[in-house]
Amino acid sequence: MSKPSTDGTPPVSRKVVGLAVAGAVGGFLFGFDSSVVNGAVDAMKDEFVLSEAVTGFAVAIALLGCALGAYLAGKVADRYGRIPAMKIGALLFLVSSIGTGLAFGVWDLIFWRLVGGLGIGLASVIAPAYISEISPRHVRGRLASLQQLAITTGIFAALLSDALLANSAGSAGNTFWLGIEAWRWMFIACAVPAAVYGLIAFRLPESPRFLVLNGKDQQARTVFEAIMPHDDIARHIREIKESIQEDELSSKKGSLRGKAFGLQPVVWIGIILSVLQQFVGINVIFYYSTTLWKAVGFQEKDSLTISVATSVTNILVTLVAIALVDRVGRRPILLTGSIGMAVSLGVMAVAFSSATGTGPDIILPGGWGPAALIAANVFVISFGASWGPLVWVLLGEIFPARIRARALGLAAAAQWIANFAITLSFPIMAAGSLPLTYAMYAAFAAASFFFVMFKVPETNGMSLEQAETLFVPKGAPVSPLPTAGEPK
Repeated sequence: MSKPSTDGTPPVSRKVVGLAVAGAVGGFLFGFDSSVVNGAVDAMKDEFVLSEAVTGFAVAIALLGCALGAYLAGKVADRYGRIPAMKIGALLFLVSSIGTGLAFGVWDLIFWRLVGGLGIGLASVIAPAYISEISPRHVRGRLASLQQLAITTGIFAALLSDALLANSAGSAGNTFWLGIEAWRWMFIACAVPAAVYGLIAFRLPESPRFLVLNGKDQQARTVFEAIMPHDDIARHIREIKESIQEDELSSKKGSLRGKAFGLQPVVWIGIILSVLQQFVGINVIFYYSTTLWKAVGFQEKDSLTISVATSVTNILVTLVAIALVDRVGRRPILLTGSIGMAVSLGVMAVAFSSATGTGPDIILPGGWGPAALIAANVFVISFGASWGPLVWVLLGEIFPARIRARALGLAAAAQWIANFAITLSFPIMAAGSLPLTYAMYAAFAAASFFFVMFKVPETNGMSLEQAETLFVPKGAPVSPLPTAGEPK
């Protein structure tokens, strides 16, 4: 069965949509596990009597695990396959959620957060690579955007469960079921989607591109026949093989090395996209928003509710991005998002410059509190409709097939290191100057506009093999594009 097409494009197999959704479940865990700490951070701080610096480290340590997991994911995925990497990620999610929930000290908690980060790192690489490699070109942007939709849904589920648990117990620090504090149940709850992800991984077929890379053409053909029954399967396999041959001629097999500061230029583009996505400060909203809104006058219950509402907004605008990415293109959406982020972050910087008091006693006078709240949500809308989903789309399609998993792993590792730097530094920077902190994020948002303007070409409507040729330096060999009359 296939979805009917009304615009002349080939129909999309329902199976490929189902596989993309299933593959994106890793993104749900990614969002859930990374954001569940939002509602627990203050209770954790009180439970273990943590300083601001140690609190930031306990929250951010998972991101170092993410960086390591993302880096290792490429090696695991290239050697053993995309599906085995998913299974390992599911196991890491499962044990870390239980371990974190039952932690008996801060160092125990930090260790399990690190383990959970390894699982998030794996999921952050494998899901976009897998989805891109099983998707037809004319819907690849939309299907690849499911990764970000799953992440935002995971964030929503984490913040909603945090709010329900904290409100049911009276506070995140109060005891709840079985005499265990509510904040611990927030982490334990992640064991359920982790188990579901593991079960799904056992039922997914391997990526056809990985199969071709490993000489398993017949198995790849079988997968293509199931997910793209109306496409020219022989041409798909031929394009993959041509891409492999080209990469072997132009560089050492599977090498990321190049003349641009030791790496291929396309790898640097992926790294910079990843770093800019984090340096705008988006995860400050999802990791510390409850604490932030409490600091400007909201009660814990109201702060958790605001965080949930923000996560719902994030889901809705991600749906908008999914609807537009294959129609409008990547570049216009990214450029518009950069402008929206820069302006809203600038407004937040101005709003917090009017604050009175320090630390937990900070107050935004007059209309600056609502203005900051509106600006924060405009920022989430701008990010969620652009840089959130589209960076993952680009990372899944700009790298040559031979290095895709490893290059994506390196770019994702850079993303997590950038995330770590932002998450670790925010409590310290916020204590020093919130206006300066948000002004810095606004500057990076402005930088993201110029980077896309001058360095990121449009890849909409191209096969993966064609898209990667846009990022090859002038004079380097490229695979031939289809000639007139040849199927695209």
